[in-house]
Amino acid sequence: MSEEILVRGERTYTIIVQEAHHLFLTHGFHGTSMRQIAAGAGIALGSIYNHFPSKEDIFIAVLLEYHPLFDVLPAMNAAQGETIEALIRDAASRMVAGMGDRMDFLNIVFIELVEFKGCHLPIILQKMFPELMQFAQRFGEAKAELRPISPPVVARAFIGLFFSFVMTELIIANQLPTVQEDAFDSFVEIFLHGILEDQSAAGGGA
Repeated sequence: MSEEILVRGERTYTIIVQEAHHLFLTHGFHGTSMRQIAAGAGIALGSIYNHFPSKEDIFIAVLLEYHPLFDVLPAMNAAQGETIEALIRDAASRMVAGMGDRMDFLNIVFIELVEFKGCHLPIILQKMFPELMQFAQRFGEAKAELRPISPPVVARAFIGLFFSFVMTELIIANQLPTVQEDAFDSFVEIFLHGILEDQSAAGGGA
């Protein structure tokens, strides 16, 4: 097979995934047909099966291409900091910046959870596991600063903090006029120090 044919095939594959992503966001998985995807990609219906055996295989390709964790984890692992607190704050900042305008991610996540009952999550987890463990290892190297909690659990909790902020920001933040502009800093502060006052400090050591 010539290089030109391979390149053309890769280009068609990419166009199919891009068009499927758009249609899935607009109509959901079950509301999108293979015929619609083929038409949007500018190819014959039969040709789409040269690239994907089924519509579900296309959705898996969309997940692997557009799932927000694949943008967030590299940003998180690029974080710098001489202490755990500095590392967390830098990672949080990079993760928010890494999302950019990717606020469509809720649609993709909900399609996976609602229409597929999360059955493809193992594929996602397998792909992201090395980078997640890379971040967890950085917690393991600073055990003196941490409570006795497993580093992978700390990393998992941190990612959960990030997504809970993004989801609530999308769903309710605009409806609450008193929400602070530095809300994410507060989320990070809660992650690091909790919500309760330090009673020993408040009591003056008595």
